[in-house]
Amino acid sequence: MKMTLFFTFLVSLKTFAVDKNSVVATVNGRQITLERLDQTHKENLLFVGPKAVTKERTLNDLINRELGIERARKGRLDRDAVVKRKMEDVMYHAQISKDLEPQFKKIKVNDQEVEEYYKGNPEYRTAHILFRMRTNASKPEREEAMKRALEVYSSLRKDPNKFAELANKYSQTTAAPNGGDVGFQPAGQYAPEYFKAIKGKSIGHITPPVRTYFGIHIIKVLGVKKFSEINKPLYQKIIYDQKRDGIMEKYFQGMRKSASISINKPLLK
Repeated sequence: MKMTLFFTFLVSLKTFAVDKNSVVATVNGRQITLERLDQTHKENLLFVGPKAVTKERTLNDLINRELGIERARKGRLDRDAVVKRKMEDVMYHAQISKDLEPQFKKIKVNDQEVEEYYKGNPEYRTAHILFRMRTNASKPEREEAMKRALEVYSSLRKDPNKFAELANKYSQTTAAPNGGDVGFQPAGQYAPEYFKAIKGKSIGHITPPVRTYFGIHIIKVLGVKKFSEINKPLYQKIIYDQKRDGIMEKYFQGMRKSASISINKPLLK
């Protein structure tokens, strides 16, 4: 008798169990299953917002999404140049993730690598006087900016202690009110020309005018951070990114070997 009741109980559970493929809603013929609703609801619960996250609200979001996608398809939005570019960006990154994620997960960074990297890329504290210039500046604009920079540099050679004063007066940057002080920055945060000009220089050194894509800088070295003072996780991330970029470079080199590519080099000038 007990076995019969237990068997009946199991059958009842199976009868009342809801199939994850059950259709919760239909939008113009397109089905939203219970599995999709549950998965989306779990994802929504991870985000804190002003409104309570309920299954009903999640379902309404899914219905709205279906209506929006349907409208986009009818309007052939997938053929819009901007949308196509965004869709291609998604596919590009998704393909890289699919092919290379297993290799990315194997990347390791040890303390010795961080120390070795930092020896060649120390963290400087600098101040600068910036004379802004458009990237595609005309020759007269470039000459005028360099003329003003050389005049200020000439004044600094006579009296280096005037750097902060002249930065406050002439520098076209948000750091100007602070004497041009931009604080400590990792090497990668500087324009390559900027970092090259200060690398290996002693505290107090003032560079001649240096041109970057921001304009023309006169730079003063204010400090160099010791290795023991650095934000180690930040540098671990920098090295991780370098290793990841190396994997990607090798990946694309392999693809290029089997691709037909032609480059019109004169147009690169």
